[in-house]
Amino acid sequence: MYLPTLAELDAAAATVYGAMPATPQFSWPLLNEALGARAWVKHENHTPTGAFKVRGGLVYMKALAEREPDLAGIISATRGNHGQSLAFAARRHGLHATIVVPRGNSVEKNAAMRALGAQLIEHGDDFQAAREHAQMLAARDGLHMVPSFHPDLVTGVASGWLELLRAQPELETVFVPIGQGSGICAAIAARQALGLKTRIIGVVSRHAPAYQLSFRARASVEADVSTVIADGMACRVPDAQSLEMVFEFVDDVVSVTDDDVAHAMRLYYRTTHNLAEGAGAAALAAAMKLKDDERVRGRQVGLPLTGANVDADLFRRVLLGD
Repeated sequence: MYLPTLAELDAAAATVYGAMPATPQFSWPLLNEALGARAWVKHENHTPTGAFKVRGGLVYMKALAEREPDLAGIISATRGNHGQSLAFAARRHGLHATIVVPRGNSVEKNAAMRALGAQLIEHGDDFQAAREHAQMLAARDGLHMVPSFHPDLVTGVASGWLELLRAQPELETVFVPIGQGSGICAAIAARQALGLKTRIIGVVSRHAPAYQLSFRARASVEADVSTVIADGMACRVPDAQSLEMVFEFVDDVVSVTDDDVAHAMRLYYRTTHNLAEGAGAAALAAAMKLKDDERVRGRQVGLPLTGANVDADLFRRVLLGD
């Protein structure tokens, strides 16, 4: 199991800050009132790609460019934010990026990846099918396959958690959405490196429960995906490396429905006037679900708003939902 040192995390953060500033964390009175706790929202919706993933992409791509200076190009699979991250970082190093997405993927995330210079390929009905196709193309065309989980991705993403936990070391509980695991493992890495006791609770979609089922079984469990709103958590097959860290360091993994997520998206907009995509609102959805639990009620709670990349038509329907 890889646990980076604080020095390694700070070095990764320096790479991130070569391309973007730290993002803010705010405590919003109306949101605190609704939650019955003091929440600190980490605004990863304020990065250059509108999501936390860009931090990992910057660190991964810098290390890759140093290791393989004659690399022809990269390829990866995504539902959107990972692909934007890699396209953004690859362009900074003059590398061509090919990104595979499942059919029916977010129209606006696809457009954003193309705008960042990526060649987009649509294949398969879910992320796993897209990933397997990307792996085949990597072998066929001699491209570097960027995984969804890697130590460099984790150390980059951890820069955001260092910002939050250094600014608010008294946080008692943080909620972290789980896609392929880089976000929650970054939270673990930052907490461990800083020597804090903050409780970490993972969040999955009830319509993509693989990580929750795996957490309970203490073994990898594959599960079908049917979420239509939280595409950033649409994981069918958990990553083995991330599971090892989740089993060791995460206190609990809870699930939220698409309705829970939609309610949290509306709540964010009405109490903070910030836009949140489905996965971006999942931490708040889980905290609201547990608002009467001793882990939340009256506590200091950390909520990463992990991204704002939601299609306008979907967000319109969410806002009109109640």
